[in-house]
Amino acid sequence: MSCLKKIKIIKPDDWHVHLRDEKILKKILRYTEMFYQRAIIMPNLNQPIIDYKKAIFYKHRIINATQLNTKFEPLMICYLTKETCLKELQYGFLRNIFIGAKLYPNQSTTNSNTGISKISEIFHVLELMQKMKMPLLIHGEESNINIDIYDREAKFIETTMIPLRKTFPELKIILEHITTKEAVDYIEENNSSYLAGTITPHHLMLNRNNMFINGIQPNLYCLPILKRKVHQNALRKAISNGSTRFFLGSDSAPHLYKHKINIFGCAGIFNAPSSLLCYITVFEEMKALKHFESFCSKNGPNFYNLPINQKTITLIKKPYKILKKISIGKDFIMPFLSGETLEWSIL
Repeated sequence: MSCLKKIKIIKPDDWHVHLRDEKILKKILRYTEMFYQRAIIMPNLNQPIIDYKKAIFYKHRIINATQLNTKFEPLMICYLTKETCLKELQYGFLRNIFIGAKLYPNQSTTNSNTGISKISEIFHVLELMQKMKMPLLIHGEESNINIDIYDREAKFIETTMIPLRKTFPELKIILEHITTKEAVDYIEENNSSYLAGTITPHHLMLNRNNMFINGIQPNLYCLPILKRKVHQNALRKAISNGSTRFFLGSDSAPHLYKHKINIFGCAGIFNAPSSLLCYITVFEEMKALKHFESFCSKNGPNFYNLPINQKTITLIKKPYKILKKISIGKDFIMPFLSGETLEWSIL
């Protein structure tokens, strides 16, 4: 009888997750708790987290919704607007209420209608953040509707990121959920302690062809949108070469099924029930398991100057069937790879 393959790693953190609020929060939080010790909580609620008081109340709601006794820690982010109060931001960061601040280009994704239209509107905010060494998290896409949706990330790097980093060379920036070869190349070519990128499991596992196999697949609609295979391959290569500039950020983003399957379907993929198992699947395929722990558990805290977790988690080579749906009242949320079987499980 052959031995089952096991991998024990430091318990990971998820550096980009959407937990929503109220009924959805209470139903889905357990899946992030199960796999991750800490998680950066995105602030784009219906009422965005724009000040430290809102962050404190939201953090309390999250902690009160925990179920697994894992001592899960939510890491809170300030949603930047052109009205962001400098004193509020400084107080929130210095008191460890905020771990960073998020730049959403206006109308770039869910609940971003109060995002930034011109980055120069917040130069005074970025100047303070650079001085305080407060990380800036960026949804790195141009939101101009005249730019092809598949080109918006590359265009953002060209027109916004390059001049931004010339103006603020010591501002710590995380390009979140990168999806293109251009983003990978930009981060690798600028091998700086001030620049990093997170990568999602779905952009590693899929490309834009998958959205149209056997008819359109609306559950795979996300922003940034899935790209060509050449970009998928660039992401897979980036995680397999041991670079410390890339780390885990699932961008798990639940929507009720009625809002996903709609005339105007919402963007977002809910992958929390399987994200870590998806990552290890890709690392194994890339023959890069020796870099798996660093990507999941070390690169992120090192970039954010946080301690590395003490707890561990064990993954085992054993089939795991992903649940088909999560009921929310009369509706439900369909997880990523709903009903499919992966080759890895949590022990």
